[in-house]
Amino acid sequence: MKKIISLMLSFVLISSANAFAVSIDDINSVISDTEKYLYDNSKTPTVSSIGGEWLIMGLSRNYGDIPVGYYENYYNNVVNYVKECGGVLHNKKYTEYSRVIIALTSIGKDPKNVGGYNLLLPLGDFEKTTWQGINGAIWALIALDCGQYDMPYNADAQIHATREMYVEKIINSQLDDGGWSLLGSGESDVDVTAMALQALSNYTDNSEVSNCVNKAISFLSASQNENGGYSSWGTENSESCAQVIVALCELGISPLDERFEKNGKNLADNLMSYYTIGDGFKHTYDGDGSNQMATEQCFYSLVSLKRFMNGDNSLYDMSDIRNISQDEINVIKNSLQFVMMNLILLRK
Repeated sequence: MKKIISLMLSFVLISSANAFAVSIDDINSVISDTEKYLYDNSKTPTVSSIGGEWLIMGLSRNYGDIPVGYYENYYNNVVNYVKECGGVLHNKKYTEYSRVIIALTSIGKDPKNVGGYNLLLPLGDFEKTTWQGINGAIWALIALDCGQYDMPYNADAQIHATREMYVEKIINSQLDDGGWSLLGSGESDVDVTAMALQALSNYTDNSEVSNCVNKAISFLSASQNENGGYSSWGTENSESCAQVIVALCELGISPLDERFEKNGKNLADNLMSYYTIGDGFKHTYDGDGSNQMATEQCFYSLVSLKRFMNGDNSLYDMSDIRNISQDEINVIKNSLQFVMMNLILLRK
């Protein structure tokens, strides 16, 4: 079925080539060039919101030509970091756990045993996870769902979290215009709205969630600038556009949907306008050169778009990745040792 959808989508995209400035070949070319830029400029990825998890997740979900050792080095750095902080990535910001879980899942590592610590466990505490507000709930859901993990039971939690509680937290925070804001009040923000949709994308069978999503899509369509892009906090920027692309792909909606075309410009057209060959993406049009955060987000949004066009699992649906637990690794090691011992005995 996915192949049929992909072929149909490809036909639509190719047939619309004259309407859009950016082609499929353009997207693939930019992905390839940006992948090389990110790899060349981020040789030592570690636990960080820049040069860390989003970088690793984007590169790994692209299935590019990155050496396996690159991801192993990142994993080893994560293990050392987790051990050094005694498994406590942050006392308040539980998005730190979610971000690392997502990256580890994307490279087939088990977040339930990282240097002896279960990084999923903190997300079982509803109060502490949502201390940050809606952002905590959003990324907890994305982290739990990316690897289809069971909700952990946190014995220390006063309120034990469930997926339904996180979903309810998000939908109850939706503002009247259909969007969300980081603080839960005031003006809706495009980035937060897009991220909320990414988190809710697996729950649209629920009619309340579906209605909530439809309102948010209308908000995003109405909020789009005349050049096909978006502004956040009064500034037009590339990351806002990138997050909307990811949200639509997670929902199974083409980012080239006519609802997201303004004056002949779509989301991909706008995103590409921030790109410089060999130098990644800028945060704003008038920015001074490449911006690492912008480049990482724009890159993984294009990977998301490519996966959508190819009919592959979405960016955050990592069920196509085999997570290998430490127990399984130990079994493999023991088996190899057994084989080697027998080979040595046979030679004698």
